[in-house]
Amino acid sequence: MISLRDVSKAYPRSGDALSGVSFRLRKGEFAFLTGPSGAGKSTVLELIHFQTRPTEGEVQVSRYNSRRVRRRDIPALRRRVGFVFQDFKLLERLTAAENVAFALEVIGTPRREIAGRVQRLLSQVGLAARARSRPSELSGGERQRVAVARALATEPRILLADEPTGNLDPDAAGGVFELFRMLNRLGTAVLMATHDADFVCRHAEIRQLELEDGRLVRDSAA
Repeated sequence: MISLRDVSKAYPRSGDALSGVSFRLRKGEFAFLTGPSGAGKSTVLELIHFQTRPTEGEVQVSRYNSRRVRRRDIPALRRRVGFVFQDFKLLERLTAAENVAFALEVIGTPRREIAGRVQRLLSQVGLAARARSRPSELSGGERQRVAVARALATEPRILLADEPTGNLDPDAAGGVFELFRMLNRLGTAVLMATHDADFVCRHAEIRQLELEDGRLVRDSAA
């Protein structure tokens, strides 16, 4: 489902972000992408989401290949790949329901279907009762759950999460992680970036892809 083959990424000002990274994530798999800040985790996720292209090597996501994909095909790819950010990126002027509805509007969902789908998505993440609340009225964990509901609006096969628990207290972090586990059990592949070594150790049964200075130094499944 996801394949990186000898992927390197260099930026004009900051230099090499990744060097020779290779791994595969299978359909329905859950994996942690670990390593300290600056190790290259966010760059890997951006490459998989086709926000940027590799300097060398290739990224394959489903049938989309970084060497051959056309710019006009990238929106279709991103409907298959949901993205959850550490800082939520919610629209503050909109309610929880309106934030999720906006994602559905962007992909052209018929208006008559939006309200029902929003309700189902918020129910799925345990926030049906907070549909009319704005982000400022929600806790950090609740805001992240809205962000997850928004990411699920396109019914993605893959969910990328960039430090999704980094701004949360332990209880909220645990709740968001269990939500990812539930989604994974329902068939969604999950790649979750985190630098929290203690958190990863508590879930040692999950595959770990460890980056250091832009290189993949350990794959617990290897």
